Amino acid sequence: MSDVRPLEVFLAQPRGFCAGVVRAIEIVERALEKYGPPVYVRHEIVHNKYVVESLKAKGAIFVEDLSEVPPKAVTVFSAHGVARSVEEEAAARDLPVLNATCPLVTKVHNQGKRYTSKGRTLILIGHAGHPEVEGTMGQVPGPVLLVQNLQDVASLTLPSDTPVAYITQTTLSVDDTKDIIAALSKRFSDIQGPDTRDICYATQNRQSAVRDMSKLVDLILVVGANNSSNSNRLREIGTEAGIPSYLIADGSELNPEWLVGKKAVGITAGASAPEVLVDDVIEALRRIVPVTVSMLPGREENIEFVLPAELATA
Repeated sequence: MSDVRPLEVFLAQPRGFCAGVVRAIEIVERALEKYGPPVYVRHEIVHNKYVVESLKAKGAIFVEDLSEVPPKAVTVFSAHGVARSVEEEAAARDLPVLNATCPLVTKVHNQGKRYTSKGRTLILIGHAGHPEVEGTMGQVPGPVLLVQNLQDVASLTLPSDTPVAYITQTTLSVDDTKDIIAALSKRFSDIQGPDTRDICYATQNRQSAVRDMSKLVDLILVVGANNSSNSNRLREIGTEAGIPSYLIADGSELNPEWLVGKKAVGITAGASAPEVLVDDVIEALRRIVPVTVSMLPGREENIEFVLPAELATA
């Protein structure tokens, strides 16, 4: 067995937690430290079961509706953001709220409000049913038209000279949205939208890293949750590059058959997946075959988002 060539494992850079996810988790942890358990969190704080379960173990209680929160209980809104109706309900019940909405999501909300205040019809590029999309549609006054694909653009019934503006779900990259934006620009003569630099840096960086990695490997493993939009997209990008690509929650979901005939495996992780799960996948690989692990070069991320003032000293 000593002459068996080890499997090369390449780690994408960057991968895993983004600044918005780090901030959201820290808000829950600091709230538990400052106020003591339980702390109530509306919706999964981020889309990752491991993260949710570890916070539950510390005393966080996750609910889907504010009616499940007892009077006066400390309440956290998830990183995905919430509709104004949820904020108003919390205020009416006098719940002490900590808002863990990602600042980039809040920026999208503010862009949408600015466009509609100028009389523009707002178009949101995103996935129906995603909590961020529901929050954004509930934050912007007036109707918001959701488009998910080119067919949705074609079926819009607005006159071509309608003043319109578009905003995008933050877990979509520049590459994900460019065809839809081009179709909207062709369809409407008076259209505005945010600068492409306003699109979530973390989404774009992780996708670019997978594209680079796909040139070096013959299998891609994406560590992340099934309900994570950005994790699913990373798997799709690997598949589009012609590389067999799988989305797995952790090492227990690794199928040894995927490794047959493979020489190099690339691993990345969605923006809500902690590094401990990447380590778990590497250990699962090691139990099957000898491996060498190396980190690929990539874009450094140094962005940090400030915590709510009441937790800054916790």
